[in-house]
Amino acid sequence: MPAAVVVYVHGLWMTGAESLLLRRRLASERGYGLKVFRYASVGTPPTHIIAALRNTIAAIEAPSVHLVGHSLGGLMILRCLESYPMPQPGRVVFLGTPAAGSRAARRFGEFGLGRRMLGATSAEELLQQRAARWDVGRELAVIAGNMPLGFGRLLLKFGEDNDGTVAVSETQVAGATAVLTLPVTHSGMLWSARVAREVGSFLEYGSFGK
Repeated sequence: MPAAVVVYVHGLWMTGAESLLLRRRLASERGYGLKVFRYASVGTPPTHIIAALRNTIAAIEAPSVHLVGHSLGGLMILRCLESYPMPQPGRVVFLGTPAAGSRAARRFGEFGLGRRMLGATSAEELLQQRAARWDVGRELAVIAGNMPLGFGRLLLKFGEDNDGTVAVSETQVAGATAVLTLPVTHSGMLWSARVAREVGSFLEYGSFGK
């Protein structure tokens, strides 16, 4: 069993397979054990997802457990830790997580098909505009992208820095330990060597660039 295990939580409509390159880099460069938490992002009540994530974390036998969430996955981590304190120490990284809500999702949800495609979890987490705050007792890093290429650009004009799906301002979380914006798209950040290095640095040292 490695000294630290990283649990990756995927975003809307994803399966976790999209994080393969990120996970390989974390395993080879930092020696972490990696686990993907898979869930049905459409059609599953958020309470069920959160409880399943809690059980997954609790079942890991390692000295420390880190959590990395992409997009909606970060919100699932936030809700889980708000309700269920983790027994193991560890840090958390959000990648392109719209913690303050998503304008692109709200626009998409105005259409009947769009609302159905978002599902119950996204409707509850993404369609609300809120001021996000982190006070769950462990260090959090937020990484956002500012390369504006993505599905969200088909729905609205952001008028500010964005990754093509989520605006940089929507990723802001009061109480975060470290914040970084990089020239990557919403999905492309999962394939970026720089993002992988920064994730590994924060998980290991609690800061970027190490």
